[in-house]
Amino acid sequence: MACDVRGISPPTQLPAADGGDYGDDGVGGEGRLLCGGCGVGVNSGHQQSAGKSEGMRLLLVEDDPRIARFVAKGLREQAYAVDVTANGDDALYEAAINSYDLVILDVMIPGRNGFEVCRELRRAGQRMPILMLTARDAVEDRISGLDHGADDYLTKPFEFRELLARLRALLRRSGELRPARISVADLMLDTGAQSVSRAGRNIPLTTKEYALLEFLARNAGRVVGRAEIAEHVWDESFDPFSNLIEVYVNRLRRKIDAEGNKPLLHTRRGAGYFFGVAGEGAAGEAQEADGATHHRGKGNAATRKSHA
Repeated sequence: MACDVRGISPPTQLPAADGGDYGDDGVGGEGRLLCGGCGVGVNSGHQQSAGKSEGMRLLLVEDDPRIARFVAKGLREQAYAVDVTANGDDALYEAAINSYDLVILDVMIPGRNGFEVCRELRRAGQRMPILMLTARDAVEDRISGLDHGADDYLTKPFEFRELLARLRALLRRSGELRPARISVADLMLDTGAQSVSRAGRNIPLTTKEYALLEFLARNAGRVVGRAEIAEHVWDESFDPFSNLIEVYVNRLRRKIDAEGNKPLLHTRRGAGYFFGVAGEGAAGEAQEADGATHHRGKGNAATRKSHA
């Protein structure tokens, strides 16, 4: 049986135990491998120019485990956080308890089918883009999916590059235009090449490190909390009681704030993280608060000494 996904390039390494990176560069190390279960050769060479995600969390609803596995791996290579479910009822549950930037929804799934799930999501007020996948390519089926609230329709088999392009188009429509380059002080992110440099020096990052940095850079100038980071950068397998976010923040800090550069990544105790030059906005407020607390402590100590 031939695989329904063409041109996909899943990572060739198992996810790391600390949260889902695929090797030091975040991309599979082999240029060509075989699709499990069908023996079709898949090429990963195109992925470098396919365009990258922007700290987005997706829900993939697909009951074929082979397709779900390869699509999810390919999307994670592009720095998307992906939750996977195999039936309509679970899809509605996941969408009710999590915040997703986009849903990839197969039509022929157990329980409520994709049309019903799409209709229920819209009825519940969910406004995220929905891309429907199906092997049924009749015009009536496409019309039905769009009339039930879907934003786009892709028939199987499909090229993985086309899936990525459609996702990027839907995400552009769903919100503000996102610049291809982001600069914070002398730090530059190229979202197309998924590359980072500071003061002209290239900084190598893993896929998850890059996803975290891009999310922070897009929210530069304000404090973002752990829950917000976990919601947009990690998937449902993230353990909220772990220190994984702190581990990655420390990794980023060692890489982007090294070699005497002015620190950009700041911790605001009890609130979250601020990305930008110290003294600007919330970071400055945090420093002033810390300074005020420090001076009050010294004043209280002097008072106690005077009374003694």
